Amino acid sequence: MAIFQTHGAKISYELEGEGPLFVQLHGLTSSAAREQRAGLDMSRDLTGFRVLRYDARGHGSSTGRPVPEDYVWPRLAQDLLELLDHVAPGERVHAAGPSMGTATLLYAALETPSRFATLSLLVPPTAWESRAAQAKSYLSSADLVENEGIGAFVRVSRSVLPPPALAQRRHEKVPAASQELLPSLFRGAAQTDLPAQALVSQISIPTQILAWVDDHAHPVSTALALHELIPGSELSIAETPEDLETWPAKAARFIARHPLAA
Repeated sequence: MAIFQTHGAKISYELEGEGPLFVQLHGLTSSAAREQRAGLDMSRDLTGFRVLRYDARGHGSSTGRPVPEDYVWPRLAQDLLELLDHVAPGERVHAAGPSMGTATLLYAALETPSRFATLSLLVPPTAWESRAAQAKSYLSSADLVENEGIGAFVRVSRSVLPPPALAQRRHEKVPAASQELLPSLFRGAAQTDLPAQALVSQISIPTQILAWVDDHAHPVSTALALHELIPGSELSIAETPEDLETWPAKAARFIARHPLAA
């Protein structure tokens, strides 16, 4: 693992392979390693690529500060763009990420569209009309961790069933974040939202959207809205573990249709 210093955090990342660059992001309270175990790392079926994986600030092996504003999605997008400037200056890249990773990619793509050859948006989070209820849940989780500890949060989380697509996979409940930083991660998530729909509709990067059913934190409604907003985007919805298993191959085929030289 290597370290990249950005404002208020040290970002832990790994870069492997040869060829065009593919960057894999992760979701809130997760890490690069966990997404591989959950089947949300889209690099599995890629050949002839360099793969960049990193832990977002405050997650996994990366450091951070107990400052909620550090974890809003536009700030995470800046981290991504700065990391790309560090490891792949001037290169166009393919990118994929679930939930918080999807949000990070949308903000980064709007900031610097020339950076991205394709976007694979996985299990998009609550947004716009559905965001307020989720924000309240995050604030409650922040208070719970602060007042009763991370163990109390884990006990509550164990009562929530995973979506059907994850039924056969290891579903890790312990956050990949410290007890000190976790409340700020949740509060940062509570005060952020996807870009305005009018801005999202301006994205012209080839985009693939992969969603799953029966997950209140990642509703199909967001995926459908993004599909309607982003011209030419492709949408696939998983209902079973077998459907989820096809995602890396879908991502590889999608990327193959949009080479960097195009």
